[in-house]
Amino acid sequence: MFRRALCCSAFALVVILAAPFDPCAVAAAPAASQASPRVERYAAALIRDVPHVRQKPDFCGEACVEMYLRTLGHPIDQDQVFNASKLDPAQGRGCYTADLERAVVNLGFRPGAVGSTVQVAKLAVEMEAHWKKLHAALVQGAPSIVCMRFDHRPNTTEHFRLVLGYDPTRDEVIFHDPAVEDGAYKRMARADFLDLWPLKYSPQEWTLIRLPLHAGQIKAPPPARGFQPADYCQHILKLKSRLPDDDFRVLVEPPFVVVGDEPLESIQQHAADTIRWSVKKLKQEYFANDPDRIIGIWLFKDRESYETNVEKLWGTKPTTPYGYYAAANRALVMNIATGGGTLVHEIVHPFVRANFPDCPDWLNEGLGSLYEQCREVEGRIRGQTNWRLAGLQKAIRADRVPDFEYLCGQTGGKFYTADPGTNYAQARYLCYYLQERGLLKRFYHDFYANRRTDPTGYKTLQKTLGYDDMEAFHGDWQEFVMELRYP
Repeated sequence: MFRRALCCSAFALVVILAAPFDPCAVAAAPAASQASPRVERYAAALIRDVPHVRQKPDFCGEACVEMYLRTLGHPIDQDQVFNASKLDPAQGRGCYTADLERAVVNLGFRPGAVGSTVQVAKLAVEMEAHWKKLHAALVQGAPSIVCMRFDHRPNTTEHFRLVLGYDPTRDEVIFHDPAVEDGAYKRMARADFLDLWPLKYSPQEWTLIRLPLHAGQIKAPPPARGFQPADYCQHILKLKSRLPDDDFRVLVEPPFVVVGDEPLESIQQHAADTIRWSVKKLKQEYFANDPDRIIGIWLFKDRESYETNVEKLWGTKPTTPYGYYAAANRALVMNIATGGGTLVHEIVHPFVRANFPDCPDWLNEGLGSLYEQCREVEGRIRGQTNWRLAGLQKAIRADRVPDFEYLCGQTGGKFYTADPGTNYAQARYLCYYLQERGLLKRFYHDFYANRRTDPTGYKTLQKTLGYDDMEAFHGDWQEFVMELRYP
């Protein structure tokens, strides 16, 4: 298997290239004094009108494929090329050679043999033979994606370029470089090209990578909804530079990217048993849409990791020992040692934001708090009594629980400042009451439908409950709460 090594550092400038391409130059007759017997063996070749595409980070090969697909009349972009590779986006990298070969085959190209080796002892002869094959494909109208060193510097990054032509008058290779803005029809002396093409993985034999793009029946990818593998890959590429240390692992659990410093098996278990399960069940009850941005779920293994890394990553100290949702940072942040309940609570919030952006605080936090202690019953997610019950019962005994019109009216951040402990508990156990009466799902959807005329939800709540006298309901609800037990 041939490796691409670390192809695709997209941000260096090419320093070995000559002047921009002049299409007429290829057809110009060589002056007698410039002619060379070796150069004259190869005819002029040029694949014209290939649009240039600037690559996304680490997507140089994918961008090369997009360029030629556009020429063939197929609007398949570099993200779709990445998706066709079936590469796990959690790896946080673009396609290596084997991945890119898989992508082009899946899209309908016939690349043939992609990798080969040349013996260093016979380098000149063998390189000439491989160049002859590349040139023959150009004459037939097929470009080649070539993986080569970026330039002549020691230890330079490897990079995919799309070779489109050859100019015998100057003995130059003509290519598109996806790494630079003005990368269309660039030129390089053939001698330089042949020097940069071999990947020097061993002293005795070097590796050549070339994907000739012989087009078969091109297969357009099916229409996609939501975030695709390429979206997650690009998110993780950015994320990797911010990881606090090498102990952190990353995986994709749609619509989230999960980051944690526990062993990978533990992170995978949280992803499957808590995140995947709760997302499926919450969408079943309430939410049609995923969040409109990829959000990171950061699972810190203990209190020390949680406090230290939150400050390192975001420059703040956490205000809760459990976890929180920071919409501005696109992050759910958890001390996972405290359990998965807070994680489910916080997962609710980005879904509410995506589906009911003007949802009042009391319902947003009521739903979140309801599911911080939950389980599956007959295939549906159900909140259970939890630690908030004791404080609410104490407040009821002290006659400190306001009526529900007051609770629903705590807008503009008041919910979080006016006795937040009681507000959270009251909102939670109102949702719990509705759940136990089989009314919660109906209430949520009716409230959403009526949100313009009933922005606080109070009128919809009254209608759902079937109480003309909400003071009477307040008393009945308090009796219901006082009969509950936890644990």
